[in-house]
Amino acid sequence: MGWKTLDDMELGGRTVLVRVDINVPVEEGRVTDASRIERIVPTVADILAAGGKPLLLAHFGRPKGKVVPEMSLKPLLPALEGALGRSVALIDSLETAEQGLNADADVLLLENIRFYPGEEANDEGFARRLAALGDIYCNDAFSAAHRAHASTEALARLLPACAGRLMQAELSALEAALATPERPVGAVVGGAKVSTKIELLENLVNRLDVLVIGGGMANTFLAALGADMGASLKEPDFYGTARDILAQADKAGCRVILPVDGLVARAFAEGAAHEVMALGPDAKLAADQMVLDAGPESIAVLQAAFAGLKTLIWNGPMGAFEIAPFDTATVAAAQAAARQTRAGTLISVAGGGDTVAALNQAGVADDFTYISTAGGAFLEWMEGKELPGVAALNS
Repeated sequence: MGWKTLDDMELGGRTVLVRVDINVPVEEGRVTDASRIERIVPTVADILAAGGKPLLLAHFGRPKGKVVPEMSLKPLLPALEGALGRSVALIDSLETAEQGLNADADVLLLENIRFYPGEEANDEGFARRLAALGDIYCNDAFSAAHRAHASTEALARLLPACAGRLMQAELSALEAALATPERPVGAVVGGAKVSTKIELLENLVNRLDVLVIGGGMANTFLAALGADMGASLKEPDFYGTARDILAQADKAGCRVILPVDGLVARAFAEGAAHEVMALGPDAKLAADQMVLDAGPESIAVLQAAFAGLKTLIWNGPMGAFEIAPFDTATVAAAQAAARQTRAGTLISVAGGGDTVAALNQAGVADDFTYISTAGGAFLEWMEGKELPGVAALNS
């Protein structure tokens, strides 16, 4: 990779424009989860320690190029100051910033960058106005790197550019997991629909030794092989695609693991009555039965498969993890991966909103080698796509 880090930049006495993702949940004017804010602390701290002045560029919500007072960054200030242990001054507009930066506060925060139509349009003129505010550009928002916006792409081409600590960690972890992994390498891909992850699956089968398919996606694959999946979530329009992916995996030497049994219920509800049923091409569920999780034999197969891996990438749950007991397979598989990671025998990288929620539910998020903060960017990276915000750092 050709990108630079903060260690490659002369920061003393320089204003550093730092693109961050602090798009955190806010209720009644207060931040309810400051996780994303906490993850930018190392970058800001290192800039300050080197004598630089951080000017944070961030978005909040989807104002679509207009000033929406409800989407102001102002409610984030207490959480930012608490996490950074420094004073943070909000600059209410780009025009105000152009009149001169506040020298008193330790850290500056420009009001919601998406209040400006030039941001999402990746307008070079707008990017030049931003560039005039600083000396160095630092992108610490991997989660926004799949967007070709002014603050993620154009700006990186106008100033000396580098990756922040969070971006650096994300890129290093993903490089280790997909580009140059310790083999054998496997992936868990779960979730509801095959249709949303076709490109991901097509890319992975050519890179992996083992691919585990779970959740509603597995129902579509099983049905494509001839199983009658009853009322289970499935996508008949993608049966052909599923068979093509399996054929591609076979040709590439990638072992695909589908559930061999499942927890089957007649209601999608917490604690619904259920039974364990064998799954496979010959499975025949009743018209009102649905698979809501992988069963105990499937869990044993997964655990055995994990034991033979050196690298594991995880995206998506194995079942309807939001409702007990249909979180059983996700929790058991996650705990198995965590045990191997703690033992030092597995590099485990996970990403995506549902994935992070599932790993938190299993109590193992802190045990994985790396948990990505990104959703769409993580998926696009796994799909093998070039991310504009990353490519701009390499230019």
